[in-house]
Amino acid sequence: MKFVDSVKVYLQAGNGGKGCVSFRTGRFHPKGGPDGGDGGRGGNVTFVSNGQMTSLLDLSYHPRLIAENGEPGRGNNQSGRSGKDLIVRVPMGTLVIDGKTGDLLDDLDRDQSRSLAARGGRGGRGNAQFATPASRTPRRAETGGTGERRWLRLELKLLSDAALIGGPNVGKSTLISKVSSARPRIADYPFTTTSPALGVVRYDDLRSFTVVDTPGLIENAHRGHGLGVRFLKHIERTGLLVHVLDITRLPDHNPFEDYQLIMDELRAFNPQLVEKPQIVVINKVDLIESVRLLEEAERAFSGRGIRTFPISALTGKGLRPLIREMAGQLEKSKSTVKGRGFSEDADGQIRE
Repeated sequence: MKFVDSVKVYLQAGNGGKGCVSFRTGRFHPKGGPDGGDGGRGGNVTFVSNGQMTSLLDLSYHPRLIAENGEPGRGNNQSGRSGKDLIVRVPMGTLVIDGKTGDLLDDLDRDQSRSLAARGGRGGRGNAQFATPASRTPRRAETGGTGERRWLRLELKLLSDAALIGGPNVGKSTLISKVSSARPRIADYPFTTTSPALGVVRYDDLRSFTVVDTPGLIENAHRGHGLGVRFLKHIERTGLLVHVLDITRLPDHNPFEDYQLIMDELRAFNPQLVEKPQIVVINKVDLIESVRLLEEAERAFSGRGIRTFPISALTGKGLRPLIREMAGQLEKSKSTVKGRGFSEDADGQIRE
């Protein structure tokens, strides 16, 4: 499925129905008074967040959102039916931005959050509303109010507990496919991942957290190089960053240099990103011919006080300690908000 994280939409709330001019007539009411009913209210346009959605794709195909008009009033004091509200479902994490000013109007960062984006016009009053002792037969009624019209821009920032980050072809997609329910495209060439993939990591039977796999970052990604710049915003709300590094680049290229490159890109895009809790994963240990290479890579990090987790995403080696560490870091950081996918059992313990 195509991934769309930004779309411009036109909203048109319903117009209110016009009021009715009518007079009561009948055999026993030859001089009946006014009985024109009010028009119905126009429908609103409301956004509702959905935790199961991960793209704004549907809105990219249907960018005009038009609610129903209210019906006009009728005689015998019958009010017109109000127009149906248009409920538009969007992914959790969607930002609602004014299309003209660029101001942030709402942040749908909870499941089932609601945002009234365009208000329908009120119904016009019928002539029964204008009757007074001095004017017992008013022949006027109001037209309905016009519903709001506006352009909005919707931007999606995926909400996840942890994010896998790293260069192209380091094994992030393989890792998320092994530890979660996500099934991204996997191939032995760079930039296989062209859009974020969300997965749920389950452990201890009743506990889980969410993780997102992002496209590979390269040098100067924050300036638009490669694919990563489009998706750096999706890790701004994550509580934990998991660096995935490729041990097979040794001895020609040290994984610590790759780590520093990614940190530089994060810092250039948003300095607050480097302040998030982080885990360093050294992947593809099943492919190295000498344990010395792994020890060399670990020393480069341990000398700077950084703990590493050697794993093989392909074979599953080292994944259990990694998942346990990720869960523990998320609890420790207190950055996971209730309702965003991270859960714990009654006694709050982590078990293998």
